[in-house]
Amino acid sequence: MLTLGIDPGTATTGYGLIAEKSDRLVFINHGVILTSKNDSSQARLRKIYTELKKLIAAYKPKAIAIEKLFFGVNSKTAISVGQARGMSLLAAAESGIPVAEYAPLEVKLAVTGYGKADKQQVQQMVKALLGLAELPKPDDAADALAVAICHLHSYRLASL
Repeated sequence: MLTLGIDPGTATTGYGLIAEKSDRLVFINHGVILTSKNDSSQARLRKIYTELKKLIAAYKPKAIAIEKLFFGVNSKTAISVGQARGMSLLAAAESGIPVAEYAPLEVKLAVTGYGKADKQQVQQMVKALLGLAELPKPDDAADALAVAICHLHSYRLASL
């Protein structure tokens, strides 16, 4: 099952595509959608939406997994990330593809076995689980791959 993982953000939205074949995770692609701080918020959100729609059309995933918003100290950041997350959810909903949402703690737990793992630990496990030669970069793309892994693990468990 091909899964598109999304780590939403206004400046950088990460994406990762992973397939599961014969109970094995297979890396397909990963990257980021970058927006300029010089653009209006509307232009930045439109770019995120448009690029995600292109990815969905090109790869035709069977599932989309999106990281839930983690509300930290900075409410301004949380609002802008929430808007990017909304564009991700809209692109996914319009595609008709099932969407799953996971909290950062759930993703870390599924990938590393430890809900408080740091970014480096998550990246190392993503590298190991996907058999990559190098750590996936940038961080947002690695996080999106982790979200996709989390979904595939959760989906497999739920279908048992």
